Parts: sequence; C-alpha cells; structure tokens
Amino acid sequence: MATQLTNYQCPACTGPLHFDGASGKLVCDFCGSSYDTAEIEALYAEKEAAAETAAQNKQAPPPDSVWSENEAAGLRSYSCPSCGAELICDETTAATSCPYCGNPTVIAGQFSGMQRPELVLPFVLDKNAAKAALKKYYRGKKFLPNAFSSQNHIEEIKGVYVPFWLFDANASGSGQYEATTSSSHRSGDYVITTTKHYDVRRAGTTQFMGVPVDGSTKMPNGHMDAIEPYDYRAFQPFSTAYLPGYMADKYDEDADTCQARAHSRMQNSVSSELSASITGYSSVSTLSENISIDYTAKHYALLPVWMLHTKWQGKDYLFAMNGQTGKLVGDLPVDKRKVAAWFAGISVPLMILLAILL
Repeated sequence: MATQLTNYQCPACTGPLHFDGASGKLVCDFCGSSYDTAEIEALYAEKEAAAETAAQNKQAPPPDSVWSENEAAGLRSYSCPSCGAELICDETTAATSCPYCGNPTVIAGQFSGMQRPELVLPFVLDKNAAKAALKKYYRGKKFLPNAFSSQNHIEEIKGVYVPFWLFDANASGSGQYEATTSSSHRSGDYVITTTKHYDVRRAGTTQFMGVPVDGSTKMPNGHMDAIEPYDYRAFQPFSTAYLPGYMADKYDEDADTCQARAHSRMQNSVSSELSASITGYSSVSTLSENISIDYTAKHYALLPVWMLHTKWQGKDYLFAMNGQTGKLVGDLPVDKRKVAAWFAGISVPLMILLAILL
C-alpha cells in the first residue's frame, strides 16, 4: 500500500490549508484565501497519482535491526513533505498533523484500493463550538476533578473523521402476541375483575437506508450510537480535500464484522414497530416473532466527530460530539476527595448542632 503524504498548500502563498465547515471551503491559515474543494482536488490530482505510482514501485526497505517485529507491529512512519520530520502513526491513521511544523497531513495511500471511502460528511461545527459544548457539559459538576475542567485539558479536543459502514436493507416481520383487557366492578362486598384474552397478530415491511455502524475498534460503540443521527443529505463524494485540519482513521473492522451490529439494530427496530402498533390493551406479551432482513447495499463513509479521550486514575473517559449537529455524550469521573470534603462540610456542622441540642 502506498504511504505518500499530501499537504494541501495555498496556491497563492503556499501556506497550509484546512477545511472550514462553516464555509465548506479550504481556507489558508496565513493569507486567508479560500478555495472550493473541487478546485484544490483538481490541482492535486496529478500530484497524488504520481506519488501513488512512485510508492507502488518503491522497493521495501530492509528490516530494521533496532525495532523488534512485535514493537513495530501496527506502526507506520511517514516523512512530512513540508519540514521533512518523520511522523509515526498507527496503521489506521489516515490524516494527522505534523508535531513540528503543524501542517495538516493527509496520508493519501491509506485510502487506496478497498480502503477508500465512498462518502464523506464534512464538519460543520468548529473546535470553538466543541469547546463551548464541553464547558457547558462540565458546568455544575461539583465533583469533577480539576484536571478535567481546566482550559488546557479542553484544548486537547480533536476533530476526527470516524470510519462508518452504512447498510441498506429491506425488512419484513410478523409476530403473534397475547393481549389482555381488564375491567372491575363491585358486587356487594366483592370486587369482581374480568380479564379477556386476545390473540393478536401483526405483520409489516419496512426499508432501512444507511444504518450506521462505526468500523473502528478505538471508538466505543455506545458513544457512536448516542451521538446519532446525522443528516445524510450533506454527504459528499469522498475527497481528501475535506481532511486537512482534522484527524482521520480508516476502518479496522470490515463490513462483514460490522453487519452483525446493523442486523441487531434493524431487528430491534422492526420488533419495536410491530409491538408499538398494538394499542388499546391492558397488557401485551410476545409469543413469537419472525423477522427477515435482506441487505441491498453497503457504503463506507467518514463521519465527523469531536473527541476528547483521556485517563483518570487508570480508567478511560471519552467525550464525543457529533461534528455536524452538536449532539454530545461523555463519561465523567468523580473526585472522591471533593465528595469527602463536601460530606465533611455538611456532617461536621450537623454533629455540632446535635451536640448542642443534646
């Protein structure tokens, strides 16, 4: 696989370009010029093709005697085209930034062949919006460790294009249910309850379009599900021109692996809709359901997520925000020292008051 890098540079001043979600254009960090993604993509198409060919023809280097096979497994090294610094990434990283010159870098070879996404959903919300959302999320959390609410920590939030598999399918379902109605009336000293039992059957069909499943083992599935939905009307044909200024990963779980999660989500949706159509009864219990799902298409896409992943006392905590809609979810730790101090602040005065009263 090719391992060439691409720095999108301003045609006017050669400064680094980054994708601006608000304008939908590539903007120069230095002179402020802006360009359509199609315009820059056309300028770099020939350059990327030449780099791809050169990388494919390049002979593999001899094994390095310093790194063991286990140490080197999963790592890739690249040379920054702007300053020549060597970048070391894991094998799934597709876009990053140089730690020395700061230039956004796209590892174009990571998207060749089967690894190339079909679609990309560009960022709409910028880093300032993500930081503001995180500060609001932290507000009022009295027991949050100081390290979490500090400005330096909030600055660490990163924009990441997360790999997703999108599944289309036609589904049909049928079910048999036992339903009851109950009514009561008083007769003398007795309350008489009458319960009627019904055999209820339901059947229907539905169509699923673009059921998303993240294809990265790095991302907790619950967080990625929680920040849905995305507005698919904003999808664009994939172009690396959308990546500068953000990080990006390629998938490390293929479509076959991810389809199991999509299947479960579709089955649960069909089951819920069948059950929801049964109304007017006191109780409903499921006797049997038969759900069939016929997959019609799958697509590989990159979706925008703002993320802050950190550790606290050996545990992982993740904040994630939908880079298009702003919907967010996050794990927050509790500082036990703050809890103890708060408890002491309440218990000590109470103990003094009780001592006075007694």
